[in-house]
Amino acid sequence: MTAMTPAPTRTRPDLSYLLDHTSHVLRTQMAAALAEIGLTARMHCVLVHALEEERTQNQLAEIGDMDKTTMVVTVDALEKAGLAERRPSSADRRARIIAVTEEGARVAARSQEIVDGVHEAALGAFPAKDRETFLRLMNHLVDGHLNAPSPSPSPSPARRPRQRG
Repeated sequence: MTAMTPAPTRTRPDLSYLLDHTSHVLRTQMAAALAEIGLTARMHCVLVHALEEERTQNQLAEIGDMDKTTMVVTVDALEKAGLAERRPSSADRRARIIAVTEEGARVAARSQEIVDGVHEAALGAFPAKDRETFLRLMNHLVDGHLNAPSPSPSPSPARRPRQRG
C-alpha cells in the first residue's frame, strides 16, 4: 500500500471514538470536581459502595473495576484521610471489610452531590425530552451487547532471546 491509496470510506459513525471521547471528557470533569474536596472517582466509588452494605475490599474492587493494587492504594488513601478503615467482617472473620467512618459518610454524601451535578451537566446538553431516551439506550447497551468485554486475544508468541555468537 502506498501513501496515495485512499482511506476506506466510513459507512457508519465511529461509535468507539464517540464513546471514548465523551467518557474521557466526563472522567476529567469528574476528577476536577471531586478534587475540590480531596477525592478521586475511585475513592468516591469505594465510599459510596461500602456504605451500601458490608463489603470486602475484593468486592469493592470488582464493583469499581479496579485491580488489586489500585484498590489497595485507594483504601490506603481513604484510611490516611480518616474516611474509611479496614475491619474484620461480621459474617466471615477471615475476611476484612472496608468500613466508612462518620467523616467518610459526610464526605460521601457531598461527593455524591458532586457526581450527580457533573452527570446532570452532561445530560443538560440534551433537550429534556431526549435525556430519558439516551439513558434508556445506554442502559440497553450496558445490559445487552456491551455488557462484558471480549476475551483478549492470545498474546503473540514470545520472542526468543538472541543467542550470543
